[in-house]
Amino acid sequence: MNINIIGAGLAGAEACWYLSKKGYGITLYEMRPKKMTPAHKTEKFGELVCSNSLKSDSDTNACGILKHEMALLDSLILKCAYDNKVEAGGALAVDREGFSEEITKIIKSLPNVKIVYDEITKIDVNVPTIIATGPLTSSPLCEEIKRLFGLDDFYFFDAQAPIIYADSINYEKAYLKSRYDKGEPSYYNCPMTKEEFDAFYDALINAECAETHEFDLKVFESCMPVEIMAKRGPQTLTFGPMKPVGLRTPDGVKPYAVVQLRQDDAARTMYNIVGFQTHLKFPEQKRVFQMIPGLENARFAKYGRMHKNTYINAPKILKPNFQTKQYPNLFIAGQLSGVEGYVESAASGIYAAVSMDRYLRGLEPIYLPRTTVLGALSHYICEANENDFQPMNANFGIMEELNIPHKKANRKELYRDRAFLDFERELKKINDN
Repeated sequence: MNINIIGAGLAGAEACWYLSKKGYGITLYEMRPKKMTPAHKTEKFGELVCSNSLKSDSDTNACGILKHEMALLDSLILKCAYDNKVEAGGALAVDREGFSEEITKIIKSLPNVKIVYDEITKIDVNVPTIIATGPLTSSPLCEEIKRLFGLDDFYFFDAQAPIIYADSINYEKAYLKSRYDKGEPSYYNCPMTKEEFDAFYDALINAECAETHEFDLKVFESCMPVEIMAKRGPQTLTFGPMKPVGLRTPDGVKPYAVVQLRQDDAARTMYNIVGFQTHLKFPEQKRVFQMIPGLENARFAKYGRMHKNTYINAPKILKPNFQTKQYPNLFIAGQLSGVEGYVESAASGIYAAVSMDRYLRGLEPIYLPRTTVLGALSHYICEANENDFQPMNANFGIMEELNIPHKKANRKELYRDRAFLDFERELKKINDN
């Protein structure tokens, strides 16, 4: 039995890895480098474009629990992430190049996988297929998906943060510290006085954005450009990406605001300006962001920019196992399915592969319960209001309530313990068949 997988991003790579181990013949389609996207820079599989962070590793965080569930399913993405990990406090951040190179090497080494570098514009619904083309799905394929499911436009806009060269940071002002000194210090912090913040804030909200009217229409909340966020008021920054709590300077002073820099590569040659996704014109980014203490002479390895992301109306189209309601042979995974985030995208690719395997073998589908993070995520995107659907990431708010007496201080541990127990029970069902 041959399976088509369209897209070699995080979800496509996970699906390919899982199904190849089950012995299926797989044709993996990737349009890059024949046709590039507005954000990708290479032809490598699993390339990260917006950030190098795969969120928290804590098992009392929903994303940390999701990683545990993925690990039980032998996640390729997690393996490559830990092999290419860079310091980021309690988060899992990776060297982007090493990460995607390892994914590419492993997928290309699989004997039952044929890789075709070509753009897919038509879908044969009679062939078992997983569409995992991600938020930068090409326009012709978008039109085909709209035709198949009778959709209108489906998209939101995403923003990337700038990356600066490490040797251009002024380390007399930027200091290495983790918030509240938890774990190894892994972020450089650029402190601001109130006067410095006020001047920066005024420059930011009055800076010139790149010209386009589309971006005013539909921006997903978690991808909000910093200049748009700032226009909601100064406290949106000081209680958000520039929050100073727990980040006192080496001489004990609490800054009014702090800009954090996160390591972007294993060699520590580049740093990401955390939370500073932007759509400012490039010269404006240089002018405004060089007002940040410690970045007066910053050189930009990559400027921030916005690009159009696509996602389907999952409640209308998908079952909670990522199989489409209308076409049993067709599954949709990754950020195109309506999950939001790198880890969530990869996890959905594994789940779609598990579901495809069971479907092809004539087994009953497994719908993971909402007591697990992956189950909660899949149920949420498929059961949300289809008239006002927006992508969703892993969080405790979408999980089934505990419904037992408990102290608030113990809530996260109880969510974790229940998720671990219930996921292992579901895993036994998967492995026993």
